[in-house]
Amino acid sequence: MLTAKQHELIRFIQQRLEDTGISPSFEEMKEALDLKSKSGVHRLISALEERGFIRRLPNRARALEVVKLPEDAVTGSDKPSAANDLVGAAMPTKTVAPEPANDIIDVPLHGRIATGAPIEAIEGQSSMPVPAALLGPGEHYALEVSGDSMIEAGIFDGDFALVKRTDSARDGEIVVALVDNEEATLKYLRKDAGRVILDPANGAYDPQVYDAHRVQVQGKLAGLLRRYH
Repeated sequence: MLTAKQHELIRFIQQRLEDTGISPSFEEMKEALDLKSKSGVHRLISALEERGFIRRLPNRARALEVVKLPEDAVTGSDKPSAANDLVGAAMPTKTVAPEPANDIIDVPLHGRIATGAPIEAIEGQSSMPVPAALLGPGEHYALEVSGDSMIEAGIFDGDFALVKRTDSARDGEIVVALVDNEEATLKYLRKDAGRVILDPANGAYDPQVYDAHRVQVQGKLAGLLRRYH
């Protein structure tokens, strides 16, 4: 069951694909649905993707494919269209130049997080602009990295970790782990015999071992942003 906004968005995307062969930008979707920010568009797209109505085509800008339509969402064509579908065999093909992946959304920025020993994290809240192409489905937030214990995983002091909010993760995934409900750290997750082991990616640091009830997964790493000065 789709919400009214989800229903409106999938109709708009499908109609734009039929009319132009190109999926709309985040800005166009925001204006069409009268939303206040692009983050609202991102949440709607993520919900539609999770329900199997649309999918994002990888490594392409503005590339959304309608997989299926709600039963009452009837447009000019009965068949869902992708951005590079041919409308008909008799139609001349038209080359469309690739467009830059310039859709930007704001995600919450929650303070600093340690990659060494745990420090207090997620203090205060602001936001930071993030290219939509870096985020998949789901709700995300950002944390500024502090420390060097994950450098062998390519995560450096001052990087911004883009985190998908979740309370579960598999062994070997990089997670935001909240310890004793007070301190957070970014580490590889490992579970063993009722314990949680938070493994660094730096030989100078030892794994952190806790009883399982002391550790809560607050999200898993989805991407990184780095500033070059």
